[in-house]
Amino acid sequence: MSLMTLTERLMPHLLLAPILLPMLTAALMLTLGEKYQRTKLLMNISSCLIGLVIAMALVKWSNQDGMATSMSVYLSGNWAAPFGIVLVLDRLSALMLLTTSVVALCAVVYSGARWHRVGVHFHPLFQFQMMGLAGAFLTGDLFNLFVFFEIMLAASYGLLLHGSGKSRVQHGLHYIAINLAASSLFLIGVSMLYGITGTLNMADLARIIPSVSSADRGLLHTAAGILATAFLIKAAVWPLNFWLVPAYGSATAPVGAIFALMTKVGIYTIVRLWTLMFSSEAGPSAHFGSAWLILGGLATMLYAAISILGTQRLGYVAGYAAILSAGTLLAAAGFGQNLMTSALLYYMPSSTLAVAALFLVTDLIERWRTTDGASVRFEDEEAPFLTAELLPREGLNLDEDEEVLIGRAIPAAMAFLGLSFMVCTLVISGLPPLSGFIGKFAMLSALLNPLGLGSSAGTQIGWLGWLFMAILIATGLMALTALVRIGIREFWSSISRSTPELKVIEGLPLAILLGCCILMVTHGASVMRFTQRAADNLHSPGNYIRAVLETNPKPSPTAKPVVTPEIPTVLPETGFTAAPDAAIAGGTEP
Repeated sequence: MSLMTLTERLMPHLLLAPILLPMLTAALMLTLGEKYQRTKLLMNISSCLIGLVIAMALVKWSNQDGMATSMSVYLSGNWAAPFGIVLVLDRLSALMLLTTSVVALCAVVYSGARWHRVGVHFHPLFQFQMMGLAGAFLTGDLFNLFVFFEIMLAASYGLLLHGSGKSRVQHGLHYIAINLAASSLFLIGVSMLYGITGTLNMADLARIIPSVSSADRGLLHTAAGILATAFLIKAAVWPLNFWLVPAYGSATAPVGAIFALMTKVGIYTIVRLWTLMFSSEAGPSAHFGSAWLILGGLATMLYAAISILGTQRLGYVAGYAAILSAGTLLAAAGFGQNLMTSALLYYMPSSTLAVAALFLVTDLIERWRTTDGASVRFEDEEAPFLTAELLPREGLNLDEDEEVLIGRAIPAAMAFLGLSFMVCTLVISGLPPLSGFIGKFAMLSALLNPLGLGSSAGTQIGWLGWLFMAILIATGLMALTALVRIGIREFWSSISRSTPELKVIEGLPLAILLGCCILMVTHGASVMRFTQRAADNLHSPGNYIRAVLETNPKPSPTAKPVVTPEIPTVLPETGFTAAPDAAIAGGTEP
């Protein structure tokens, strides 16, 4: 039986699997004591692996040939929308589920080396985190979006504090406080929207918003602004992102990798709700807040690039890289163009994979640096193998047997770390030939040709477009400068350092994450076609509205069919009663 055939048999109930699987796995783990860490690790890896297979099946299902929208709707409790809980699968949610599954599997495998043993309840919290993420991507109403956000955040509080330590506790408390404030804003915004529209179903909101009275339009925009502020805090938009880098930098490496998805949840929610509720079909509210999204994204990009250029702490680099990618995605989303949205949907998983990999690489480099006390460090202005007169240092290039050091084969572990850091650098800074370059190039192409090549003659991109182009290129160069400087410091200017210890269970997840970035290049045409279809669906909210609101509950298999009695009619002029057709066909006389 093929995967598509099995998926077809299980749909739409398969939409529950990404939520139920981690929930049941976590519940089962809680029944086991802490002495069963190895068993929990195997259960965690197995659950994430099954989740990855399910995500791949859902991506394939949502991208079937000949289907324009490829949307699936699951009515929980068999209640029709907007009255019941609705789960909705489209290409965007399937893409986010696949990205989450890949990062989660790599993070939990990496944790098996040592990190999962430094605290309690790591594996159940990890699975609850997966449950919250999957629910946020699949839900079709705002209240359940809030519920899944809280599940996700509650698990992240425990994961951030995993391993204890003063730094984790201090920054973890800041993280908890700011997210509780964001959740309060979320509730306020949702309450105001419900008071205005009488519904929290996303499709129903998109249907009602164009017809909101002009007297309530200002209140509607205020509610949307409060709700957007909550999502922007979670997306780490400047100036609301002061909490992210210290918190993510103090977390353990596998937790930091999974936290790379957290900022993308905020971006996903903004893209989903903004294209649905404030599309070109939203009447007076069409494209509400687009300029603020662009300006907020640009400010975030500049802040992240300047910060990553100025930071001296290796552990903070990945956090600033996450902020840089979030700002890029937010600014691109604000333009509201199909081609631009397609480009950002390509860039989103690419940057997420690279940032997650950077968290793991950073952990390995810091362990290599701190466990080797014999290494010699040089300042930035010094050349490690040259004197002030740019002559070779005497005796530095020879070991105790007077063998040449320069030109000697690099140990495999050191070479793997260096190449991994280089791939992360290329993707994050957007240099060819990797996926970061393709994503950014697609954004620039969409900016200059919003209607497509050959069809955009005379189109003006405006000052915001030129500003985005300049900042996109400049921040990429700044990120490249900062990361190259770090690479030189860690790999070139430290001599007499022993070979790093690298386990297969640590190198394999890193290779998978970076390999996925390379696969996005080798299969770039297929990925871009997928993201273009996803973008077209996002900018045609009518498809989403019809798919959700026109899905009917399934009739009960035991329910008896309702027979409508036929009412005899009196024939005009004659006064005779006309029998039903069945009676006439049977020969019954009037």
